[in-house]
Amino acid sequence: MPNQYIKEIKTFQGFLNNGLSLRNCTFQQLDFTGLNINWDILEIHNTTFLGCKLALEDELNLRRRGAYFYHSPDHLPYNPYRSKLYRWQELMAGFDPIEDNSQDLKIYEHFYAQRFNPSINEALWQRIHDHAIDEALRNLLEIDDTGMTSRKCVGIMGGHSTLRTDESYVRTAYTAKLLGEAGYFVVSGGGPGIMEAANLGAYFAGRPEADLNQALRHLQAAPNYKHPEFHTRAMTVISQYPDGQQSLAVPTWFYGHEPSNLFASHIAKYFSNSIREDTLLAISLYGIVYAPGSAGTTQEIFMDATQNHYGTFNYYSPMVFLGKKRYEIDTMLFPVLKQLAWGREYADLLFLTDEPKAVVEFLQAHPPVKKAKK
Repeated sequence: MPNQYIKEIKTFQGFLNNGLSLRNCTFQQLDFTGLNINWDILEIHNTTFLGCKLALEDELNLRRRGAYFYHSPDHLPYNPYRSKLYRWQELMAGFDPIEDNSQDLKIYEHFYAQRFNPSINEALWQRIHDHAIDEALRNLLEIDDTGMTSRKCVGIMGGHSTLRTDESYVRTAYTAKLLGEAGYFVVSGGGPGIMEAANLGAYFAGRPEADLNQALRHLQAAPNYKHPEFHTRAMTVISQYPDGQQSLAVPTWFYGHEPSNLFASHIAKYFSNSIREDTLLAISLYGIVYAPGSAGTTQEIFMDATQNHYGTFNYYSPMVFLGKKRYEIDTMLFPVLKQLAWGREYADLLFLTDEPKAVVEFLQAHPPVKKAKK
């Protein structure tokens, strides 16, 4: 059945606007307690409540009439039925540079204690949570029935351990700034290193280059995520330059020892790293830029190449390699990909450069190509 068959309602205004019929409606994370609602006059058919709160007598009444209810236990440090993506302010709530009591760390510690062998209930709540993130991400990107996003998503991948002082970090930040100014929606893996540089550059899109230079100088005094001032210096930059441009981060608690960076406006954080990586590549239909990285980046390159090779997500997308020495001499990954793509639909979508402006120009000249029907 088409997606429109089930109506998703996530606000009270949506509830009020729906009239007297709750037929084929799913309500998510709404608190109806304390509201005077005459449920008896409302039509109930294939009606579902996800993570909603109602008075017990109202819930029992609705259950008798056929409504479905799904609740999560109170002890979880996360909400499996959340209806929105995260913001860094939510994840960092409780943070202190001397003793980190952030919500992000609490969720990671809860996950880490049983990440290799979770109980059946814990595994279920994690899957439901990641499904909720999937849904919130689809809403943000407005993905149509062909798989295309309304936002022109460009992913930026690279090393998580890259220092803020590294040339690749600075180059990536300038590239992301130019991409944002060209109308692209920058997407990163959400962690430190190149991922932070991507969201940082996108944050400064539309601002003078001098502002980004000043921000870089301030951040470079705490060059890696283990530095005690790593987060506080990022917070200072955000306070000095509020209202930055939007971008997306897609991190995971599987690597939760690496903190999420603070420069993304939207954070789609997953428990499952495999779902997270596949999703990150799948939504970056307008291209992925690969700055220098190690094994993880290499894995993502070949995952992306596989998606392009078979047109897995209905489009062939550009793959840009930002670092000639890394990808043509040190590893020869670019020549390998060129050989793999020879004669395939995505052969002309591969590009190697050291120049941020060349990245933008190539992506503008090479939009995603829809897979032909067979």
